[in-house]
Amino acid sequence: MIRWQQRSADLIFYRLRPYGMRTSKKVVMSTAPKIKVRPTGATATMGRTGFPHVVSATGGAIDIKTGASEAGFNPLDLLYASLSACLAISARMAASKLGVLDKLTDVMVEVKGEKAPDEPSRVARFDIDFQIVGDFDDTTRQQIAELAEGSICTVSNTIQSQPAFNLTVRS
Repeated sequence: MIRWQQRSADLIFYRLRPYGMRTSKKVVMSTAPKIKVRPTGATATMGRTGFPHVVSATGGAIDIKTGASEAGFNPLDLLYASLSACLAISARMAASKLGVLDKLTDVMVEVKGEKAPDEPSRVARFDIDFQIVGDFDDTTRQQIAELAEGSICTVSNTIQSQPAFNLTVRS
């Protein structure tokens, strides 16, 4: 006889021995979603002059520009880029979750923002424009966008949740 019990994300199976035998064997099978762990973080370095050079934990690198007429990314551009890229990826994931990925042709997400007029310096509002191209109706497009922004996109979820900052200062 086999009996099972679910605890958290694991299924635990017990093999019951005939009456009178005191031993039992347990087999554990994980039902937790397999999440690929990717190194996270970035380090910016900058001398007394010049601009920051940023390297991600995965080895990506970018030079930051701060002049209004200079081509390239400034820190706010990177924030908008992170949000737009995450929302585009999340829209594709949402289409898959809704069972319409095969009908999706293209996703474009434009993110703009407005800085707050008062201190502290921050973005007061994000304006997000989804363009979702595919063989489905406007209701499905809306569902894809809302699912992407409302629950799938890690960047959107993080911005909305006001995460804690743990500051360390060293020489």
